[in-house]
Amino acid sequence: MANEFEEAVKVMIKSVGENPEREGLLKTPERVKKAYDFMFGGYRDSAEDILSSALFTSSNDEMVVIKDIELYSTCEHHLLPIIGRAHVAYIPDGKVVGLSKIPRVVNVFARRMQIQEQLTEQIADAIMKTIKPKGVAVVIQARHMCMEMRGVEKINSTTTSSALRGLFKSDEKTRAEFFSLINAPIGTRY
Repeated sequence: MANEFEEAVKVMIKSVGENPEREGLLKTPERVKKAYDFMFGGYRDSAEDILSSALFTSSNDEMVVIKDIELYSTCEHHLLPIIGRAHVAYIPDGKVVGLSKIPRVVNVFARRMQIQEQLTEQIADAIMKTIKPKGVAVVIQARHMCMEMRGVEKINSTTTSSALRGLFKSDEKTRAEFFSLINAPIGTRY
């Protein structure tokens, strides 16, 4: 499979008018294969397994927010980068999850060919299904290189998507608290 992938990269290099035998490009197919193995590692991982591995009983029933989780994904339409941040919150209902597991879940879904809207939904649904909280909120703010590097060429435009579940969808005060927390400047966080 590696040779097939590397041969495809050589064809791509030729098709844009380059010489895959040029010194600087000789190892490019191998490097691209390694990069793709990493960038699309989310296909090999399970969000449910990650979350289930660190579930703990807790009496906490207040909002848990993990803000500014860096994410790098790939637009499924152009295979160009999506670069952004995710803000994730949940309200425990008898169980909490290890904090590092939430960014890992973001990575599982981000490391797939994606559209941002689906990425947002997948994160929220995996947390809701596995942790079974009273509610989940996910907001992603991202830049899309398919909009910046080609086509419309709108530099620094940001796309925001959200997925609200449970209390975040049904309770206006809970939703307002979440948005207030993720929009608070750094100096007022603590």
